[in-house]
Amino acid sequence: MSMYKLIIHTDTLIGLSFSGVHTWLEMYGCEWDDQTGAADAFDQFGYDGEDFVSLDLKELRWISPVQQGIPTVQKWNNDRAYLESDKNYFSTECIEWLQKYVQYGKSSLKKTVSPQVSLLQKSSSSPVTCHATGFYPSGVTISWQKNGQEHHEDVDLGELLPNEDGTFQKTSTITVTLDEWKKNKFSCVVEHQGKTKTENEIRTNPELKKFKLCSLIVVLALNLSAVSSL
Repeated sequence: MSMYKLIIHTDTLIGLSFSGVHTWLEMYGCEWDDQTGAADAFDQFGYDGEDFVSLDLKELRWISPVQQGIPTVQKWNNDRAYLESDKNYFSTECIEWLQKYVQYGKSSLKKTVSPQVSLLQKSSSSPVTCHATGFYPSGVTISWQKNGQEHHEDVDLGELLPNEDGTFQKTSTITVTLDEWKKNKFSCVVEHQGKTKTENEIRTNPELKKFKLCSLIVVLALNLSAVSSL
């Protein structure tokens, strides 16, 4: 089962005064489950980064969490043609566009590429970096184990970065003394799309092998979603 989402953002400058710049933000979209056919949608506005008004599609009326939004809500709720137009768009047109996008991008959306993983170290006294690259989709978790137990001390997790070919890369660096490397077994654990890699698939710096750096396990499945932003 896959849940697909279409989310659209519009950000407009609505005023420039002595008090500063103000923004009016709208975010709307829809969701569709390709197995059950269930669909949902939303339309919400923000003012200067705060929630302002939103559309309750079940009740087919606008609501506001702030007092300042009440006049807008009252005005929009009196426009039945506007409400019916929104209802038609979110119940029909938005879902149709989402289904088209899913069909057009099916090969890309369902593509799965496992990461290539390297354990890198400049010298025996330098930190060790676990580098995962070339994977798709982007959801990945990199962690460390010490003697089979989770290890979080002196670990620096890098940001997710895009590659030129549309895949992604990410790093996690651990700083441990040379003596500790020798006395313990450290493992880099990468989780991505339910795949499993064995030790001989890891491109490890030869100097690190004598310190028992090994083991890559890729587990975990990721719920597939399609997001289109504008």
